[in-house]
Amino acid sequence: MGIFKAYDIRGVVPDTLNADLAYRIGRAAPTVLEAGNIVVGHDMRVSGEELSAALIRGITEAGCDAVDMGLCGTSMNYFATGFGGYDAGIMVTASHNPSEYNGFKFSRKGAAPVSYETGYAQIEKIVGGELPPKAEKPGTVRTVDHWPDYKKQLLTYAEDIAPLEVVVDAGNGMAGKFIPDLFDGLPCKLTALYFELDGTFPNHEANPLKKENIADLQKKVCEVGADIGIAFDGDADRCMFVDEKGNAVSSDLITLLIGLEAIKLEPGAAVIYDLRSSRVVPEDLEAAGGVPIETRVGHSFMKAIMRENKAPVGGELSGHYYFRDQYYSDSAETAMLFILRQLSRSGKTMSELVDPLKRYFPTGEINFEVKDKEAKIKELEASFADGEQKHLDGLTVSYPDWWFNVRMSNTEPVLRLNLEANTAEIRDRERARVEAVLKS
Repeated sequence: MGIFKAYDIRGVVPDTLNADLAYRIGRAAPTVLEAGNIVVGHDMRVSGEELSAALIRGITEAGCDAVDMGLCGTSMNYFATGFGGYDAGIMVTASHNPSEYNGFKFSRKGAAPVSYETGYAQIEKIVGGELPPKAEKPGTVRTVDHWPDYKKQLLTYAEDIAPLEVVVDAGNGMAGKFIPDLFDGLPCKLTALYFELDGTFPNHEANPLKKENIADLQKKVCEVGADIGIAFDGDADRCMFVDEKGNAVSSDLITLLIGLEAIKLEPGAAVIYDLRSSRVVPEDLEAAGGVPIETRVGHSFMKAIMRENKAPVGGELSGHYYFRDQYYSDSAETAMLFILRQLSRSGKTMSELVDPLKRYFPTGEINFEVKDKEAKIKELEASFADGEQKHLDGLTVSYPDWWFNVRMSNTEPVLRLNLEANTAEIRDRERARVEAVLKS
C-alpha cells in the first residue's frame, strides 16, 4: 500500500490514508498486538481527531477495549502504555512531516517498539484483505488523562535546576499544550514561541532538524539573552538545542552530555549511541567510566540494544533521546530536563559545556539520489578498501584521521552520507573523494 513503513504507518490524508483505512487498521491491531486493551492518543493535526475516532471504532469492534487519551504527545503515549500496564499503545501522528500527512505509531506492552518485520507487515496484510468477523461482544471505550502521571515522573529529573531563562519553540505542535504546565513546576523563566496548537504549521514545519526551522529560536535566544533554546517537533518526542549564543548544538553532543550525567548517577553504565555520532561520543563516555555501545539508526534497534544492556540512556543524531526510566522510549521532555539540570549543576554556560566537545569536524548528513543503492555501496567498498570497513548499517569506513558512513534510505532512492575528520582540511578533501564516487 505504500503507507506501511519500517517504523510506522504514514500517508497523505485523504489521498493515501483516510478514516476507512484507520478503521481497518483498528480492526487488525488487537490481533497483531495480542491486545485486550489499547491506549490511543492523537496530536493536533487537522485529521487527528477523525482518524483516532475511526481507529478506536475498529479496535472496539474487534472486541478490544480502547483507552482514549485524546490530545497528547508521542512520548506521553509511550509513557502511558508502560505506566498504565496496557497491552499496547497507538499514537495517531505523522511526527515532523508536513501538515497533509498523518499516521500511526504502535508499541506493545511495556512500550516495546513495533517495526515492519514485527507487526506492520501483518497489519498491512490484514488491512489489504478481508477483515476477520466483528467480535460478538464489542470492547469498551474510556477516557484517561495521563498527563498528571507523566508530569510527576518528569519532575523527578528537575532536582537542582536553577532559575534559567529558557526559550522553547513548540512549532505549533504538542509541546505547546504541556510545556507551560511543566514549567510551572520549575524555577525557570519560559519564553514561548508558537505554542498555539495548529496542525497547519503556519510559522514553520515542526521539524527542528532543518536549519530554517530553528532560525526564529536562534534569534529569540539572542534577543532575550536566554541561557538555552529548545525546539520540539510536532508530536514532541524529538528536540534540538541552541546555546546562549544562538548556535545549534548537534544531537550527538547532547547524547554525550546526557550520557555523562547518567554515568555520574550510575558508574559503569552503558550508553547507546547511533553510528553517525562523532568519535568524541565513545571516547568521552569511556573516559568517564561508562560503556559506550554503538547501534544502527532507528528507534527499534536503539530500544532493543538499550533493553539488552539495561542502559539508562541513549540518543540518535535525529534528536531522539531514550531513557530506561521512560520504558526505554524516547522522551524529549526528559532530555530537556537532563540538560537543564546539567547546565545548572555545572555553573557553566551551554557553550562552555559544548565547545570543548567539538574536537572533530563533521559534514552533517548529506543526501545523494542514487538509482542502484546497493551497487553504489559496493563501489564505495572497492574504492576505500584500504580502510577498516563495517556493515552495521550501510557501510562505515574508518581511518586514523577520518571516517564516513553511507546508508540507504528506507523510503527513497537516496544514500545518506555522514563524514567526520580530525581537521577541516581533511574533512573537505575526503568528502570530495567520497562524493566523486557517489556522483559518478
